[in-house]
Amino acid sequence: MGSPDCSQCLGREDLGHQCVWSDGCRLRGTLQPLPGTCPAPEIRAIEPLSGPLDGGTLLTIRGRNLGRRFSDVAHSVWIGSVACEPLADRYTVSEEIVCATGPAPGAFSDVVTVNASKEGRSRERFSYVLPLVHALEPTMGPKAGGTRITIQGSDLHVGSELQVLVNGTEPCTELVRTDTSIACTVPGGALPASVPVCVRFERRGCVHGNLTFWYMRNPVITAIRPRRSHVSGGRTITVAGERFHMVQNVSMAVHHIGREPTLCKVLNSTLITCPSPGALSNASAPVDFFLNGRAYADEAAVAEELLDPEEAQRGSRFRLDYLPDPQFSTAKREKWIKHHPGEPLTLVIHKEQDSLGLESHEYRVKIGQVSCDIQIVSERVIHCSVNESLGTAEGQLPITIQVGNFNQTIATLQLGGSETAIIVSIVICSILLLLSVVALFVFCTKSRRAERYWQKTLLQMEEMESQIREEIRKGFAELQTDMTDLTKELNRSQGIPFLEYKHFVTRTFFPKCSSLYEERYVLPSQTLNSQGSSTVPETHPLLGEWKIPESCRPNMEEGISLFSSLLNNKHFLIVFVHALEQQKDFAVRDRCSLASLLTIALHGKLEYYTGIMKELLVDLIDASAAKNPKLMLRRTESVVEKMLTNWMSICMYSCLRETVGEPFFLLLCAIKQQINKGSIDAITGKARYTLNEEWLLRENIEAKPRNLNVSFQGCGMDSLSVRAMDTDTLTQVKEKILEAFCKNVPYSQWPRAEDVDLEWFASSTQSYVLRDLDDTSVVEDGRKKLNTLAHYKIPEGASLAMSLTDKKDNTLGRVKDLDTEKYFHLVLPTDELTEPKKSHRQSHRKKVLPEIYLTRLLSTKGTLQKFLDDLFKAILSIREDKPPLAVKYFFDFLEEQAEKRGISDPDTLHIWKTNSLPLRFWVNILKNPQFVFDIDKTDHIDACLSVIAQAFIDACSISDLQLGKDSPTNKLLYAKEIPEYRKIVQRYYKQIHDMTPLSEQEMNAHLAEESRKYQNEFNTNVAMAEIYKYAKRYRTQIVAALEANPTARRTQLQHKFEQVVALMEDNIYECYSEA
Repeated sequence: MGSPDCSQCLGREDLGHQCVWSDGCRLRGTLQPLPGTCPAPEIRAIEPLSGPLDGGTLLTIRGRNLGRRFSDVAHSVWIGSVACEPLADRYTVSEEIVCATGPAPGAFSDVVTVNASKEGRSRERFSYVLPLVHALEPTMGPKAGGTRITIQGSDLHVGSELQVLVNGTEPCTELVRTDTSIACTVPGGALPASVPVCVRFERRGCVHGNLTFWYMRNPVITAIRPRRSHVSGGRTITVAGERFHMVQNVSMAVHHIGREPTLCKVLNSTLITCPSPGALSNASAPVDFFLNGRAYADEAAVAEELLDPEEAQRGSRFRLDYLPDPQFSTAKREKWIKHHPGEPLTLVIHKEQDSLGLESHEYRVKIGQVSCDIQIVSERVIHCSVNESLGTAEGQLPITIQVGNFNQTIATLQLGGSETAIIVSIVICSILLLLSVVALFVFCTKSRRAERYWQKTLLQMEEMESQIREEIRKGFAELQTDMTDLTKELNRSQGIPFLEYKHFVTRTFFPKCSSLYEERYVLPSQTLNSQGSSTVPETHPLLGEWKIPESCRPNMEEGISLFSSLLNNKHFLIVFVHALEQQKDFAVRDRCSLASLLTIALHGKLEYYTGIMKELLVDLIDASAAKNPKLMLRRTESVVEKMLTNWMSICMYSCLRETVGEPFFLLLCAIKQQINKGSIDAITGKARYTLNEEWLLRENIEAKPRNLNVSFQGCGMDSLSVRAMDTDTLTQVKEKILEAFCKNVPYSQWPRAEDVDLEWFASSTQSYVLRDLDDTSVVEDGRKKLNTLAHYKIPEGASLAMSLTDKKDNTLGRVKDLDTEKYFHLVLPTDELTEPKKSHRQSHRKKVLPEIYLTRLLSTKGTLQKFLDDLFKAILSIREDKPPLAVKYFFDFLEEQAEKRGISDPDTLHIWKTNSLPLRFWVNILKNPQFVFDIDKTDHIDACLSVIAQAFIDACSISDLQLGKDSPTNKLLYAKEIPEYRKIVQRYYKQIHDMTPLSEQEMNAHLAEESRKYQNEFNTNVAMAEIYKYAKRYRTQIVAALEANPTARRTQLQHKFEQVVALMEDNIYECYSEA
């Protein structure tokens, strides 16, 4: 009847068939007895062979006589003493049972038994085991998903069903498992975060292991280059971006015209290289990148609507321009090239003009299987040579050039040749040799003159180079000797003309752009004393008495006292500052002035001032973080930014005076001495030696030094030997003499050049008063030339006497302000209208030769380098005995604020630190030494300091310097030193970071000590009165802001403010007008 075993045969009874089993299945007759029982079940195979202790494994049992119906095997399958419940919908009569294993108390192994009237046992054993997980690798990946993770453990192959769930519900796909590992692909995540990973067998509980996976921010692709490819593809495209260390596999595809996607290679966390896919046509097409199998989407570009809708859907903002394949040919476009083995072979390959912009490393040239070494590559020509021996049985080798996937055979190299070809070659070579001898004779005859000119040019260049080397070496030696003597003479406490703290503060807080400075900063007229110096006390309104009429004083003092208490209320002051800053007519100038006045008013409570500054900075950081955090503190456009500048000035003053002051002053002296060693045009200010190209004297003015014996009548000193140049004007000579006699006196006490007369005793009976202009002045090209030592023919060692003049001669005014149409000193001004009238030789000299003198910038730089290095090291070093506590405190504050806002980019923190200290404080000091010292900062010294400040700015920057031959010289001059300076800056920031953090109590104690050092230096009533002017101007807006603030309204600050106004508004302007 077709039933293979007894159970299937007798099971037909349920279908209405009357069957009997007797060596086969037959129909039962009416007289035949009822069928008996079947043989015991025969179990041929079980699958799987193991399962977890929790049970639930679907165990498949295959064999014969496995029951006539499901009721025969229900509750009849056992694994040792553990029941396995058969599933009715999976049961196949007699042949297959699928049952779900029950939980086991512990690990064991036993046979499977099936009891269908009789018991059958399996030959294989089923094992209950406890699967374990140990670790997960990698532990992080982009939130876009696609990361392939591997879970390590033991007995991970057990059971019939395995699940890996990420974050409780999301399945990990593409599962592959072995006994000790599970590999799967992580799904995408919503946000960067740490999520649990659960390994689950048979849909039961998670296996213990505490596995976690970190979803990180997605990798970002910022640029691809080049953006062009030939249609055959294979060109290496460099992909730049961030966070590529999480990328396991990358592919690149081109839409519409692209062929098969290409596989890319991850080089490091910021670079990927991809061969460009082939294309079907020449066109521009969008490019897609697949990172870990997920299409890359530029989230920022899509969010900012920088892409068109179609590209936004794909998330692609990069395009690749496909151009035709490059075309090559041999130099003469021949298809056969003959070559004799053993001879050197050099190929010249021509390339058709294209716009691919291929570079030398992208070409591969092969002759047969031998690579041809590419030596010269230009836009249209490629030279390559073969050093190996070329030998082949065929005698012909194809010459193939490859660019990416594009291959072109341009010719065939034929090796060897017939005897006839050799003879013909010899004859041709003989003829050519004869012609060459004739041509060589003619060439030698004509080239002797050119050779002599070339030798002369080389000799001139060598002499120029030797002169430059000698000039630098001699200049450095002289300057080093001069500076060594100067260092010995200087006394740290008296020799360096430091300004007092109060003058440092007023100059730093209120530079000349301040309205308070312009209106009320007064320099009294100079009064010369008998020693030839003048006393110039600086009077600033903040340093003197509060000058108001006595009739107004009671009300105003009471009002100022009440106003002071309001400013010492944190809620009032913050609302006050914000209210003023919201006014459109409250300009940057007003903000800086208000910040400086607040600093003076709160100078005695620096800890309170610091707290206010921090709260305002938090508001500024919140506003900047929402836009572009890297731009924060870049400029000084708000009150808090100027407050930070003033705070740094106060806290860094001790470091400035005790550590940086001496190397800074020595650098200034070195710059001045180096400038004075050469000629200086008194009218244009240009000099032979400088650091600034715009102030370079681009003429070869020969200047000889003159040592003069000078006496200064009435100064009580012996005569001195003063070194001047014979090209110096008489005003320049006077300034050098005054510097020699007054070198240990502050500049504000020096006489001015117009206050003294200089007289030359040519003999015992003859003497001349020396002036810049007199009746003997020379006129050239319609302009008067200023008189010099050479004009008066003053010899070496001449005796001169300087004395205070009774009548100041101001007929000329300042020399540099003279009309260049009427006067000149060293160089006549260039007039483009008269240029065509000059000879060709003069015109050529004007256009070419001045560039040669740029080497003088290097000479000046070389002599000043040691002093500049000493200054930068002093600024960027930490003294163990006096660590910069304020810098550490503020840098920690910046790091804390960045961490609170999730800003982990180290470049952003570096920029914040640089903007708050080096660029905010040190650059200001470097450009303005008159803030620190009582010295004269000339326009030329200012120009040199601008170059040094630019070098310091570049050293603190993290952006790459893209320099070329057209870059400005102020950046090129120190380009070689910038990388080393940057290392010093990075080391300084790291040393600050590694310092022990300061508690608030320690910092407050330090600030209180700074306040005590300089208490009573300033008149705070004057500062309060100036601040009140702003309060009066914006009274309505301030009252409205106070009423809108809940805390201010609760403490009735607006009423207190109105009381101040009531006391002041009727008096202050009236009293000031009376004063």
